[in-house]
Amino acid sequence: MNILAIVSVVVTAVSAQQGQAVRLSFPDETGIQSAVIHWQGKTIPYLHVGSDWVTVIGVDLDMKPGNYSGEIRVMKNGAIEPQKIPITVKAVKFPIERLQVADEFVQLSPENTERALREQKDIDAIHNKISGEALWHDSFISPIPGGVGSNFGKRRVFNGESRNPHGGADLKATVGTPVHSTNRGRVVLAKNLFFTGNTVIVDHGLGIYTLYAHLSRIDVEQDAIVEREQVIGLAGATGRVTGPHLHWGARVQNTRVDPFSLVNLGK
Repeated sequence: MNILAIVSVVVTAVSAQQGQAVRLSFPDETGIQSAVIHWQGKTIPYLHVGSDWVTVIGVDLDMKPGNYSGEIRVMKNGAIEPQKIPITVKAVKFPIERLQVADEFVQLSPENTERALREQKDIDAIHNKISGEALWHDSFISPIPGGVGSNFGKRRVFNGESRNPHGGADLKATVGTPVHSTNRGRVVLAKNLFFTGNTVIVDHGLGIYTLYAHLSRIDVEQDAIVEREQVIGLAGATGRVTGPHLHWGARVQNTRVDPFSLVNLGK
């Protein structure tokens, strides 16, 4: 089979919702050396997993619904043939949530404004990096066994002022509830931040990051490898919160996706 036939398997049309992580795959064949997909200005590698080549891309929660395309490049026997993959993004109706928090987290002082902007710049630098390897082997799990969250993407109004949509899922938890890493990865941040309080970010590879916020205690250090289900801290109420809970976020190539869409990817 020539490279064009190989790629014809890859370019099956994909349908995804706003705020979703999407698994893409095509079957392995003798002579295939590597593959990447160019999607929304990012280059994401495929990984050879068993009898398939697999990758994961992200669709941001604010991405405009419509028809898009990515470009897949499969290298076989030293030759590369780029092909388009149609990707349809479907709209999701996100609700509005009104919250009351301490005024210091809405009307920021100059010092807190500077701190928040500095921290956001550091976090963006982390999320924009795409590691070329997947550090996980099993499916993603909820960081709190049996935990559910339904407020991803909510348009949030704090003390009457509109703010960015909610980029994660809030899981119910009392102070001290163990928080588990959703999958194997490398800790790239473990410290207190202005808005999210005690925060841990784990890099799982392929540009997939999970965030665990408002912790009462952090139990891991930066650069450590954490295993799936490993306790990385305890739930709490640090940072901008209305009460104890776990804010669990996910970024895929710096797109905001529902972390439960990672759980639904399977292996």
